Amino acid sequence: MPNRPRRRTIRRCAVVGGGIIGVAVARELATTLDGVQVTIYEKENRLAAHQTGHNSGVVHAGLYYEPGGLKARLCRRGVELLREFCAAKNLPYEACGKLVIAQTPEESTRLNAIFARATANGVPGVRMLGGGQIHEVEPNAVGLSALHSPETAIVDYTAITEALAEDVRAMGGTIRLGQEVLGLEQQASGVVVTTRDGGEHFDLVVACAGLQSDRLAEATGEPATPKIVPFFGQYFLVGPEARHQVKGLIYPVPDPKHPFLGVHLTKRIDGEMMLGPNAFISFGRESYAWNQVKMRDVASYALFPGFWNFARQNVPSAVREFQTVVSRKKFIREAMRFVPSLEGASILPGTRGVRAQAMNSDGSLVDDFVIARRRDTVLVRNAPSPGATSSMAIAEYIVEQALQD
Repeated sequence: MPNRPRRRTIRRCAVVGGGIIGVAVARELATTLDGVQVTIYEKENRLAAHQTGHNSGVVHAGLYYEPGGLKARLCRRGVELLREFCAAKNLPYEACGKLVIAQTPEESTRLNAIFARATANGVPGVRMLGGGQIHEVEPNAVGLSALHSPETAIVDYTAITEALAEDVRAMGGTIRLGQEVLGLEQQASGVVVTTRDGGEHFDLVVACAGLQSDRLAEATGEPATPKIVPFFGQYFLVGPEARHQVKGLIYPVPDPKHPFLGVHLTKRIDGEMMLGPNAFISFGRESYAWNQVKMRDVASYALFPGFWNFARQNVPSAVREFQTVVSRKKFIREAMRFVPSLEGASILPGTRGVRAQAMNSDGSLVDDFVIARRRDTVLVRNAPSPGATSSMAIAEYIVEQALQD
């Protein structure tokens, strides 16, 4: 018989962070371990207060990710788990479908490569369409060619997080809102979690701190990089007279010359139609308005050589994104490349989110999930899109790794 990894004995666990990944990890711990006491620490007065509650609500199918990589594997598994969970909890889950539309021969070539990846990743129902076939899926959309992913879906990630939290509580777990974790200190065995109320000992701690993940990791003795650099993303809403011009999701073909995707059209689970997001440097890791400037956060990236390396390498992208920041007309023109009938539509301000972008010292962006283990602490250092889609699968992965000696 092959030797199986020996599981540790764990009685008390803490999870730092009340976003969807943190709450999913807590639920997985409570489900997997008999008699375990699980505590979630969340510094805000509600769950899903930051990235989880400010994203587009898309359940990504796994089109873009390197086959065999952690993103590809956990995304596909995550879709299955999310769909099953939403069905069990009677939460909305709409497979509205997605078109990735090429407008030039060069983009068509890149789109063929994406199709090959999607096929290798086992994305169900994915197919290529000629320009004349696009209207069969989206009657008002235009393009040279397109990739159609009929199983790409939309959900309410805040509602999912709350439902996961209900399960945690039902299994005896505790959720401490308004409790900011100030430090994690490894002991001979276990970890002391320190808040303003003092310290508490746990056998295992999982840190899912999102926009604060690098700071918490560095406080435990982990390297300072990758560093989190915050980028805000502004969404706009199409006016009610035009929101039905688009039935599902319409995305551009990713351009390797630009680090961020660009404006796209996203149906929301409540029926609204969003345009965006753009991506521009934020004046705070948790700042959702221009006048919310947090000097500590600005200094963090202003003094980081990696940020300036990134900036030098991406001047054209910065110009493109800044244009959509200062001009709604530019925003709508970008969307009209795919749906010309949106001309004249009213555009209303939508939500703004802040993305926790992990960056290396050379200015390169960290693409895959990064999950580090430091004795009795597991640190989620990077969980970008499709992090929410993959949340329940990430939880499975983390718990399996954490329970091994």
